[in-house]
Amino acid sequence: MFNYTSVSDACIKCGKCIPVCTIHQVHPDETTSPRGFIDLLGAHERGELEVDKTARDIFESCFLCTACTEVCPNDLPTDMVIEEVRKEIADKYGIAWYKRLFFFLLRHRKIMDIASKLGYVFRTCALQDNEKYGGMTPRFRLPIIKKDRLLPSMASVSVLNSYPENLSHGGEGRVAIFIGCLANYNYTGIGHALVKILKALEIDVFFAKEQKCCAAPAYFTGDFATVETLAKKNIAYFESFIDEVDAIIVPEATCSAMIKHDWEVFFRNRGMYDWAERAKRLNKKIFMATEWLANHTCLPDLLEARGVKKDLLVTYHDPCHARKVQGIYKEPRALIGKSYRFTEMSDPNRCCGFGGVTMQTEKFHLAEAAGKPKAAMIDATGADVVAAECSACRMQLSDALHRNESRAVFKNPIELIADALEEA
Repeated sequence: MFNYTSVSDACIKCGKCIPVCTIHQVHPDETTSPRGFIDLLGAHERGELEVDKTARDIFESCFLCTACTEVCPNDLPTDMVIEEVRKEIADKYGIAWYKRLFFFLLRHRKIMDIASKLGYVFRTCALQDNEKYGGMTPRFRLPIIKKDRLLPSMASVSVLNSYPENLSHGGEGRVAIFIGCLANYNYTGIGHALVKILKALEIDVFFAKEQKCCAAPAYFTGDFATVETLAKKNIAYFESFIDEVDAIIVPEATCSAMIKHDWEVFFRNRGMYDWAERAKRLNKKIFMATEWLANHTCLPDLLEARGVKKDLLVTYHDPCHARKVQGIYKEPRALIGKSYRFTEMSDPNRCCGFGGVTMQTEKFHLAEAAGKPKAAMIDATGADVVAAECSACRMQLSDALHRNESRAVFKNPIELIADALEEA
């Protein structure tokens, strides 16, 4: 069992984590707060608390937004200890069949390709397109899914299957793209937009065809066997080409944070120090897309020179895994601001409420409650578009905006930048 006592003993019970905690904002109870989670985990390790179904329900209510770690004066890794206890929960109670099926597909890219293709072909049998918010709503009640819920769209061809392995754009550099599962199969406009940007910059592209899922969905659910399998395969694959590219760029905050932060933490906590070091060595060449484009290319100058200023008013939501985990928030704003009118919402750092697979299934009522105030916050800006470099946020916020009948729609900043270059 993981050593929870050291974390529990280090908590000074100051309560700074309480106001920023996403679950406490929608379910104000001391037990479902970072301070409560840590105290319960300490009691668990001392043998005073069994992880029964009640405790399971509590520990699965955390959104893993990391807001508590950002404000904690002792830098306690509350998110990490929750992830560890979820592994115990998965071992004791098992993982629901639909999650196991999902993780199986994430481990097997070719089968996922076939499943995605079949889903696209037969999608209209159960789903109908919602053009405004860029998703699909069920035609009737589906298992685990609310009838009025907005689901991600489906693409006829994944991004990885849309391009050859190498794209020559002029040789001003060469980057690999790690696309992320939602962007690869659902929100494919992100990948196509990224290719357009790199073409405009004359930067060659290596589509890393053998890439696997980053394993974030499995990690947040407690399926550590899947995490180990996917992380090791990705690390070994990245090492095979890392010296041949300037960077591996990731247009997804959650994937980027998983690769750059959580892989190393996962392996260190398992005592696999060699794999932890291998993961760490890759980090110097792995970047979120806007981070790399803003700081390592001439894109800011190109946008400035073209003088594009579209009429759309854009606001930006900070994905938890971008700002809180990686400290990335200036770069997407700087690039968007070159081409669009920009406005800040009152609390861009507040979690949207995605929360992972469990939160989006059994506990969707909590995700829905967390999404409502965020949608209202976006509406208050009067923005036409809310942007965030995260498809998990996109899935959550698009649904919240749809439910709120909001004016704003969602776009990844990569898509906005590509649109601006195209219209220049």
